[in-house]
Amino acid sequence: MKIIIVKDYEEASQKACEIMLEVVKNKPNANLGLATGSTPVRLYELMREDHKKNGTSYKDIKSFNLDEYFGLEQSHPQSYHYFMCKNLFNELDINMNNVHVPKGNGNIDEECANYNQLLADNPIDIQLLGIGSNGHIGFNEPGTPFDSVTHKVDLKQSTIEDNARLFFNGKIEDVPTQAVSMGIANIMQAKKVLLIACGSGKATAVKGMIEDPKTTDLPASALQDHSDVTLIIDEAAASLLTK
Repeated sequence: MKIIIVKDYEEASQKACEIMLEVVKNKPNANLGLATGSTPVRLYELMREDHKKNGTSYKDIKSFNLDEYFGLEQSHPQSYHYFMCKNLFNELDINMNNVHVPKGNGNIDEECANYNQLLADNPIDIQLLGIGSNGHIGFNEPGTPFDSVTHKVDLKQSTIEDNARLFFNGKIEDVPTQAVSMGIANIMQAKKVLLIACGSGKATAVKGMIEDPKTTDLPASALQDHSDVTLIIDEAAASLLTK
């Protein structure tokens, strides 16, 4: 793992943008694995600003999102498809036929199988990740097998509570209790992984991911076995590291 410790969220986002843009510029038809949540919001803003200012093109780029809530239509303001359009795609020259987000409705087993095939046919050049306070990556909650592929997930109460606070105005009853997520094996197949972690709430998970033995109790620890991982963590998230 390459570990970059930065001062704060802004610096983390700036550094992550440099890495993402390096991939996009060096390989104009790259396959990007993208994430949602609060962590990448500033990164996506910087990517939009770069596109507007410097004309970096996404017309041949394909994107593949980690996950989606189960039970929400794509047009729902809290769906991850909506999030990606609002925070990134609407201001890029990306072909929306090249945008892929797991479907959160329909025949879920069929949708998972289709997404797995899509990922097999389109190897990810760089997979962007955040990390949950309980160590989840994507919606792969503690206990998820490391050989898992795209699957339906029952969300842990801690994840539901975090998402209620961050995205659903504190209304826990509005947060879906299930999601569709790339599995850990899908994530590990990416050629490069870029993970951003900021804030003291992520410090325990960050320490476990980097310094503790690999365990399904902390899904992000699977990244210890990946050959090309860059972790960008701010001082608060790095506060428990001892090495």
